[in-house]
Amino acid sequence: MNFHHALPVIGTCMAITFFSPLTSAESRIDRQTETAVPRAQNLYGIGVGVLPKTSGSDEYRALVLPIINANYGDRFFINALQAGAWLVDSEDKRLRFGLSAEAKFGWDASKGDRTRGMDNRDFSIFVGPLLRWQTDYGTLNAQWTTDASGNSNGQQFQVQYIKSLLRSPNLRLNGLVGATWNSQKFNNYYFGVRNNEVNASRPFYRAGSGVEWQAGINGMMPVMTNHSLLFGAFITRLSDEQYDSPITETRIQPMAYVGYSIPF
Repeated sequence: MNFHHALPVIGTCMAITFFSPLTSAESRIDRQTETAVPRAQNLYGIGVGVLPKTSGSDEYRALVLPIINANYGDRFFINALQAGAWLVDSEDKRLRFGLSAEAKFGWDASKGDRTRGMDNRDFSIFVGPLLRWQTDYGTLNAQWTTDASGNSNGQQFQVQYIKSLLRSPNLRLNGLVGATWNSQKFNNYYFGVRNNEVNASRPFYRAGSGVEWQAGINGMMPVMTNHSLLFGAFITRLSDEQYDSPITETRIQPMAYVGYSIPF
């Protein structure tokens, strides 16, 4: 995790028309759908995520990760593995344009049955512009990023829709759907098989570009004053180019996490 032709053009035109670097009107930001994780205040904690061991794997690995979901001066933000800054806003801050950097996990080839003997795929940082549009019906995000670490030299374009499903003092739930276009270089790095990685059961494979689809749910449940239990589950449907790779075992890639945030 794309309708990736129309939205950037529309977003650019709206940005030129409505954005102002200095705003005086009252902010109308919906904090619950500001990010995929619902929240009313900054969150700091620790969590455990479960995700596929390698690209397309049907086995999973667990990672312990810090949880930070916070704004600073309503201009800078950290959202899990993403951090950035808003540069220009509409007057009510429901339409915002900024820049972000996001971490992408690699994998250890020795951990997968189909990748054993291949080269590892390294942890990468992707950077690029981000557009967010909050409406009365949910939040739309559009983001283009490129691999600044130089591992894949790939690019991604993602469109994401976040909808509040439940708002109550005891439980907040957000639903999410999205699509991500991955460039040929991105897919080939994570799903391709190089000449030096070929064996009897793993033929050479050069992946092309393609679109993957995502859907999921995120929740936050207060457990005591300013303490919260966080949880979420997602599925990604791989593109044809990713699914056709000889290292892919299943097209549907699930991910889940649970965490706990504390006052800070």
